Amino acid sequence: MSLRTRAKRASLGPAVNAAESRDRQLFRGGHEVPIDVAKELAGLRRLTPKELRARYAEVFGEPTASGNRTWLVRRIAWRLQALAEGGLSARAQARAAELARDADLRLIPPKGHADEPAPGPVRTGTVPTHASDPRLPPPGTVITRTYKGADVQVLVLASGFEYDGRTFASLSAVAAAVTGTHLNGFHFFKLNKPEGT
Repeated sequence: MSLRTRAKRASLGPAVNAAESRDRQLFRGGHEVPIDVAKELAGLRRLTPKELRARYAEVFGEPTASGNRTWLVRRIAWRLQALAEGGLSARAQARAAELARDADLRLIPPKGHADEPAPGPVRTGTVPTHASDPRLPPPGTVITRTYKGADVQVLVLASGFEYDGRTFASLSAVAAAVTGTHLNGFHFFKLNKPEGT
């Protein structure tokens, strides 16, 4: 089955647009059938995901790998309504294209991009100096917490934390060394709360 609508004519006003909406036709099996959106939607709710994928291919002219029934029903319903009512106006489409051109869609370039050199080795578990966590005090600060009656003092370094003469990669590692169990370091040292609370 193929699905098409008649070519959209230029907009001549509300009365003509209403007449054009009624004039939209669905081409099935070589003959025209008016699109009854309500009836089509009711029929979609009874279809299985496999049947919805077939209907999606019929309506959009391309297959989909999605088996998500809710998504398929919504997409097909949107397309049927757009076919019946005429979709976006040329002005709205031009504005959307303009907004898309002006938007910064990708802030991080894809890996292996030819214009940029490959980054050096990546180390995990260290505190990056260029983009540290805003909850973390600057290097050189001593974080103090009382745990089981003893004061725990941790020195914040540029690339980790120093506690009891040893360097740790994260606050969680320090908390584990102090308590003997895995804990969230920010939570243990009470750094996860915003200032003033």
